[in-house]
Amino acid sequence: MSKYINKILTSSFSIDNLENIVVEIPNNPQHGELSTNAALVVGKTIKKNPREVATLFLGDFRKLEFIKEVQIEGPGFINFRLKEQFWSGFLKDVLKSSKTYGLENIGNGKQINLEFVSVNPTGPLHIGHARGAIYGDAIANILSAMGYNITKEYYINDAGKQINTLIESLKIRYKNLSGANLSIPADCYPGEYLIDVASKAKEQFKADLDVVDQRELADFAVNEVMNLIKQDLADLGIRHDVFVSEYHDIIKESKIQIALEMLEEKGLIYQGILEAPKSVNEQDWEATQQTIFKSTNFGDDGDRTIIRSDGSYTYFVGDIAYHYYKLERGYNDMILLLGADHSGYVKRIKAIVSALSDNKATIDVKINQLVNLYKNGQPFKMSKRAGNFITVRDVLNEIGKDTFRFAILTKKNDTVLDIDFAALKEQNKDNPVWYVQYAHTRCQSVLKKAQELGSSNEELDYSYFPEDMNLIKMIALYPKILAAAASYHEPHRLNYYLQELANSFHQLWSGGNSNNKLRFINEQDKKLTQSRLVLVQIVANIISSGLKLLGIEPINEM
Repeated sequence: MSKYINKILTSSFSIDNLENIVVEIPNNPQHGELSTNAALVVGKTIKKNPREVATLFLGDFRKLEFIKEVQIEGPGFINFRLKEQFWSGFLKDVLKSSKTYGLENIGNGKQINLEFVSVNPTGPLHIGHARGAIYGDAIANILSAMGYNITKEYYINDAGKQINTLIESLKIRYKNLSGANLSIPADCYPGEYLIDVASKAKEQFKADLDVVDQRELADFAVNEVMNLIKQDLADLGIRHDVFVSEYHDIIKESKIQIALEMLEEKGLIYQGILEAPKSVNEQDWEATQQTIFKSTNFGDDGDRTIIRSDGSYTYFVGDIAYHYYKLERGYNDMILLLGADHSGYVKRIKAIVSALSDNKATIDVKINQLVNLYKNGQPFKMSKRAGNFITVRDVLNEIGKDTFRFAILTKKNDTVLDIDFAALKEQNKDNPVWYVQYAHTRCQSVLKKAQELGSSNEELDYSYFPEDMNLIKMIALYPKILAAAASYHEPHRLNYYLQELANSFHQLWSGGNSNNKLRFINEQDKKLTQSRLVLVQIVANIISSGLKLLGIEPINEM
């Protein structure tokens, strides 16, 4: 429909904002089957009353062979009712496209660097990390399916204080394996997973770890913990394409010096004294001369210190060097997923990408809020093996990968998410993943029964039945939902849609219990049966496609 509207508009006006014109399915069926804001967009462009503009198009719209009725509503919306042949042809086309329906090449091969997870290599993944991991993987799946070239990247923070702490924690476990009885200090990592790492270190080095080269020991420890993290990710169905080492790829390759020299050459670094931030008490603030990046030139709330008065780098310098390295590798379009405790970094990271690329590169920084886990309304207990947090393995043992992934994606990433394991084990409509999977299994059951009765997919044909309209409208929305989920990097849109599609399907199914005309298989009415089988096959295809994009395997039987 959109292409017909655009053709009619461009034949009458010279406008360059066609991307703002949308065709939607109205919430109120009395407003037609489709509606467009075309007259409002054109009216704003040519500075005319939208209702007046709308009247100019009515004649051309009425000439379209599939238009039954066209009306102007409200401030200038144009609403359409369509002839039966339109919906029949539409469903035939959808069925013909099979499992590729809705997968449009809107990306045209654009290369995007998607960095997600990137947790410190000091222990297994906890529940907070898992949210970003699942969210990032779903974004990657959707973008890839919509024609983008996605690189899934993990940044390993294998330098700095946390690695020194990891080494000290490992040494204590190592000595305890050799007969000592040392307690774990409060500032060390208490997780029992380090016992396994210490045992491997004993086989590897066969010497006191204090005499082993400390960088070699750090690389060993990081590699062992990264193996744990990679296994956790694999259990969630996630694999990255690239792993970047802070120490080996950034520090050893002098990326920090190169990036800072670039900013210096651009005149974006100065010596000065910053005002105390509002979150810091004046008596705790020491006003000192520091090296500062002009972050406010690129939309940040304040300039940022990069080198302290004692010559040490701030944490932000690592971000500068790493994003320089991304740009150096040719990534001008980036997505970065951060945890809730990094919300203050959004503007400064966007600023550094703009500064280093002369405003040519873009980065979409998304924040993942906290996840609260419950079991029958009570907080879920922490893992002893991890030390002080709930691990991915704890969760997967409770509800499994697919249920967990679906639950994580039921809300937008920047809202706090509460998950109750007991609710996710219930087999009713209040359990969203079960409800969607149940719709898919019902579809498979209908199609199997139809085969047994002698109907095949080759015989399927569709004739319009008004009772099917809600489900047909949901089917028609799928491409738009996928495009929006890809464009805004919001996989929860697809999750919501699948729940609504399943609900529409279940409602039609339930209607068949009391009304024979609504049944999917009616042995006395072959035409009705064939039409409904078209809908069933399409719904099955969409649910299967949508779940797989979310990283979930559709179920054929329950």
